[in-house]
Amino acid sequence: MVCQLCCANEGLFDQEDAMPNQEPEQIAVPIQWHVPEDLTCQYATTLVVQQTEHEFMLSFFRTAPPLIVGTPEEQKAQLEQIGHVRADCVARIIVAAGRMPEFVQLLRSATEKYRHLKDQPGEE
Repeated sequence: MVCQLCCANEGLFDQEDAMPNQEPEQIAVPIQWHVPEDLTCQYATTLVVQQTEHEFMLSFFRTAPPLIVGTPEEQKAQLEQIGHVRADCVARIIVAAGRMPEFVQLLRSATEKYRHLKDQPGEE
């Protein structure tokens, strides 16, 4: 199993005491990543994205296919009677609009790495 890490924050901060007409100096401050042990991970099958002028709201949902049994005709009849499939929200994250392009780029990069690893023979 191969684990790839992509981070959306390099920990760069602008020094605000710069003189007028000078570019503020960027200072790198290390980030200590912490994931609480009691944080539960949820599997999401669906993503809904809503945006306003200032933020994006990412809502992650989990859906489960209905249990359908019987002959093909019985299964078809059961599916025709289902009014809806429930989607439970498992997480909702709000991202500042200014940060979203960086997040999208990180997701693209991680997806490309995944595709590359998946296409390599002998990797699973």
